[in-house]
Amino acid sequence: MSPHDASVLRLTQYTQADLHEILGAGEDPFGVADTGLIWLPKEEHFGIRHEGRLVAHAGLRRLPVSVEGSDLTEVIGLGGVAVAPDVRGRGLARQIVTAALSHARTMGPPHALLFCRPPLVPLYERLGWHAIAAKLPVRVEQPANRVVTMPLRTMVTPLHEAARWPEGALRLRSLPM
Repeated sequence: MSPHDASVLRLTQYTQADLHEILGAGEDPFGVADTGLIWLPKEEHFGIRHEGRLVAHAGLRRLPVSVEGSDLTEVIGLGGVAVAPDVRGRGLARQIVTAALSHARTMGPPHALLFCRPPLVPLYERLGWHAIAAKLPVRVEQPANRVVTMPLRTMVTPLHEAARWPEGALRLRSLPM
């Protein structure tokens, strides 16, 4: 299967069974359970099917933020990006992320944001994302009114040509997605 053989679909729902169809039924498919974070579900879902099987997914969610010294109040969070192990290396991550970002551009906020494990940073950099400076902590909300420092890498990409990411400390004013 090449990327040209697959088309991205807008999914009306995305369930645990769909995730298992892509990544298997492991307890920690994204490798982030050790962070101890509680995550929000995505609101918009995109998938790629091959021979009737869901092989890739990306989800979006509008998120409230504040950046010190800036009037930025919302971003589009990208998360749940998954490509089945047996079809990796065929451009599907690029295809699913590109399709999700194309839709994100219609949602209004100037930037998209994601959280990822350090080994995935090079992949997202190839897709046009930039890591937020490590010296600035990224704070996210958790249950019981706790605010914690995000242990994963935070990356952003502009959704509109003139968008420039501000330099201040970022606070996600919700659970992460």
